[in-house]
Amino acid sequence: MKRILVMLLIGCTVAMAAGIKWEKDYATAVKQSKTLNKPMMFVISNHNCRFCVQFDNTTLKNPKVVQKLNAEYVNLLVYVDENPVFPRELLAGGTPATWFLKDNTPMFQPVMGAVDPETFLNALTIVKKEYAAQTQKK
Repeated sequence: MKRILVMLLIGCTVAMAAGIKWEKDYATAVKQSKTLNKPMMFVISNHNCRFCVQFDNTTLKNPKVVQKLNAEYVNLLVYVDENPVFPRELLAGGTPATWFLKDNTPMFQPVMGAVDPETFLNALTIVKKEYAAQTQKK
């Protein structure tokens, strides 16, 4: 019995530590978003930005946020200080900037800054509803 309990505990710990499933690059994320019929969450970050680090260490590691993003979104995180390839018109003048896209088109203005997990979860719910509404119109 103890062995089963230990295995379950280890399994839960590994599952929680897995984190967000990130796509490798912008083009792949756009393709996956279309293929899976899911909105794309695109975060533009910077290694030297304290608000980016805060957002990554809190909101993007929150178990509820991780679960929702992995289940309902295609996710991409790029660091501008690594000079990644993505549409430069999405540079919003600051980091972190979180965009939500449908068919490679922004659905809203970006969410700027280190948004707390509860506010971010609310935003994810709004985006998902709008995405479903736009998809039904087609």
